[in-house]
Amino acid sequence: MKALITGASSGIGKEIARYLAELGYDLILVSRSTDKLNKLKEELSNVNVRVITLDFSRESDSLDLYEHIKNENEQIDFLVNNAGFGAYGKFLDVPLERELELIHTNVSTVHILTKLFLKDMAERNSGYILNVGSAAGFLAGPTFASYYASKNYVVRLTQAIHEEMRRDNKNVKVSVLCPGPVKTNFNNVADVKFCIRGLDPKFVARYAVDMTMKGKMIITPGFEMKAVSFFRHFAPEKLLTRISYNVQMKKNGIK
Repeated sequence: MKALITGASSGIGKEIARYLAELGYDLILVSRSTDKLNKLKEELSNVNVRVITLDFSRESDSLDLYEHIKNENEQIDFLVNNAGFGAYGKFLDVPLERELELIHTNVSTVHILTKLFLKDMAERNSGYILNVGSAAGFLAGPTFASYYASKNYVVRLTQAIHEEMRRDNKNVKVSVLCPGPVKTNFNNVADVKFCIRGLDPKFVARYAVDMTMKGKMIITPGFEMKAVSFFRHFAPEKLLTRISYNVQMKKNGIK
């Protein structure tokens, strides 16, 4: 068995790699940080680990990754699309170049790798795909607009594919992880501060993998986010967007 994990150098991706190694998966670990990936490779000595350094902010890299793996005759049994980042700031203030890098990483890469590896999995009628979304994927995010929009794309795309696989009676499990805040390096990259307590990435990673293997479509770890997810169905979109704005402003220390 072999798993491909993008964004594997830290946070949720790193913990998923550790857990899948425990389960006996050989790993292909992908991120921009070669040093961190090699350090993780040394740690996971019980399985075969291959390190690939790529920058998914360049759209062509995801296509190159798939072709490289196919040319090596590698079969991916578990795909984890975890690479992603946020860009905090009002829509007019965030540089367009940064937003396009975000879209390439958070949207295009997820779409391309899901599409291409899903075809292979569907043909052999086996496999798992875990796309890492966010609780942000159910809301609009003023002052974090591009990130929220990207995660909405990931959530809705995954839901649609999950249902297609079910209707076609395919033994391919496609899930989306939608956590709230997690204690990772994400907030440092996005330059924000979470206003509620983050979940342990080890717990989130293991819960996500277990639920994916059980075929769950939307994976929401933690009681708090389950409660938020439930109650959002009873509030109008305008109110939810205003609440979201207030939450985002608090991340930057503004009350």
